[in-house]
Amino acid sequence: MKPILPPDPNPVKPNYVPPPGACDAHCHVFGPGDRFPYAASRTYTPPDAPKEKLAALHRHLGLSRAVLVQASCHGTDNSAVLDAIASSHGAWRGVGMVSQDVSERELEQLHAGGVRGVRFNFVAHLGGAPDLKTVDGVLARVATLGWHVVLHLDAADISTYGDFLNRLRVPFIIDHMGRVQAQHGLDQQPFKLLLGLLKNELAWVKVSGCDRISSAGKPYHDAIPFARTLIEAAPDHVLWGTDFPHPNVKVMPNDGELVDLFAKFCDDDALRRKVLIDNPARLYWA
Repeated sequence: MKPILPPDPNPVKPNYVPPPGACDAHCHVFGPGDRFPYAASRTYTPPDAPKEKLAALHRHLGLSRAVLVQASCHGTDNSAVLDAIASSHGAWRGVGMVSQDVSERELEQLHAGGVRGVRFNFVAHLGGAPDLKTVDGVLARVATLGWHVVLHLDAADISTYGDFLNRLRVPFIIDHMGRVQAQHGLDQQPFKLLLGLLKNELAWVKVSGCDRISSAGKPYHDAIPFARTLIEAAPDHVLWGTDFPHPNVKVMPNDGELVDLFAKFCDDDALRRKVLIDNPARLYWA
């Protein structure tokens, strides 16, 4: 069970000033472990990154809202996320992780606590793909709550699970631009498949995780063409997030620099507002 890097303690003040109401639509809270223990089955042990640290970061960056995504290190115990949402005065929503035998009462409690989606990890270093029958069963149940599903995939999985993705009947979000690798260019097959997915009215994508797809390293400018292309392809179905506190990265990004990187994804302020305000509002606060 490996320890992982802490977030950069000195985020720069971004030059780009996000508009009021801007949302970090992909971030995490970890622990504190003495209050919200990490899962025994976890594949990594993070440094604590509690709600107070996230709130302070967002104030520094000029972000008003957030979507807290349950990470695998906490397993299906969503207590840390629920506690953080409850402290936010309505500014935060959540995406949870649940087991196949989650009760209706537990789902209702998650919904009342601000959770609006469920997440499944397919990436190899986090244990690989879940059983698709289990996923289908969970999605059939959360559909009645109006939830969506967030899918954390490796690039090759976009092809491997194409049939699964095409038969989904709830809105689905692909994390981190499908984790495509920038070094393979815009014409690579996984990215073409991702663009094709976005023709599905249920499909969404996050232009986050630039550090995860970049081959050149900081300042991750080789990720910009991918984000631009996705925003141009589906401007009403794109979200952005910091991915704070950046679990399992090889080189830790600076969150202030990530805000400035977002500003390079699109030049039009109206389009930026869609990604930062309008799109997350429809999914999480409607």
